[in-house]
Amino acid sequence: MSSVSAAQVKAVRGFNRFYTQRIGVLDPYLGSELSLTEVRVMYELAHRKDSTATQLGRELALDAGYLSRILRRFQGQGWLARAPSPADARQSLLTLTAAGHAAFAPLQQKSRDETAELLAALPAAARGRLIEAMGTLQRLLDPQGAPPQRQTVVLRDPRPGDMGWVVQQHGDIYAREYGWNMEFEGLVADVAAGFVKNFQPQWERCWIAEVDGERAGSVFVVRKSATVAQLRLLILTPQARGHGLGARLTDECIAFARGKGYRKMVLWTNSNLLAARAIYARRGFTLVKSDAYKSYGGHALVGETWELKL
Repeated sequence: MSSVSAAQVKAVRGFNRFYTQRIGVLDPYLGSELSLTEVRVMYELAHRKDSTATQLGRELALDAGYLSRILRRFQGQGWLARAPSPADARQSLLTLTAAGHAAFAPLQQKSRDETAELLAALPAAARGRLIEAMGTLQRLLDPQGAPPQRQTVVLRDPRPGDMGWVVQQHGDIYAREYGWNMEFEGLVADVAAGFVKNFQPQWERCWIAEVDGERAGSVFVVRKSATVAQLRLLILTPQARGHGLGARLTDECIAFARGKGYRKMVLWTNSNLLAARAIYARRGFTLVKSDAYKSYGGHALVGETWELKL
């Protein structure tokens, strides 16, 4: 096990102080006379049909004596009912009474309202990053108990700023992964600018893919002729790969072209882009032409033309 630095410990403790203050843990919870622990016990009782004190203590990692005092207080308030356990006479089954549910309901609603208010102050993209970061924290600290990661994927029309993002992603990703220079970024910029300048909404389309509110990919359908559509600028960020999003974007292009009555779809790619070529091949595209060339910083490349009859 690697050693933990003092800076790492300080960072975690600093986050703990910030977050507990931000959600009001240090004060009576949600403006009630209850502590956070007491509300947590009440939450478990409200959402379980039958529980024993032993089960609650184990689930919440609470000292038995401390939990016992909380339960006695709840019973004194008329919030808690006990019944003998048919499985173990030494144990009692604990349930909230009607009065207990009535006391808990406004706390639960206030918690929901305060959480919604916290999230509402953030832009939609920032909310997605926050939820993702919280999920990452939970998965790292509790791999067995953390919920599976869920992603929200949206394919939308482009908005101002998206074309610049498409160009930037192509330049950055291809430079980092293939060593291509700015010539390629310039080519992509020309394609994107031409799409905007000559856009034919009845015959052309662009999709921007978002994952949890963050841009993650793009693809374009361009009118090459009255019968031929061209697929262009398919790209995914590294984080978005491996989940079928590239295939989904390609399928959208094919469906759009067929719906518009195009007879053929073409695309140009390079032989070293293996993941993209596999997507195209699985959808029936066939390689019809290959040309060796040097570009993007003197790299020896093989350009390929692929076609799909619609």
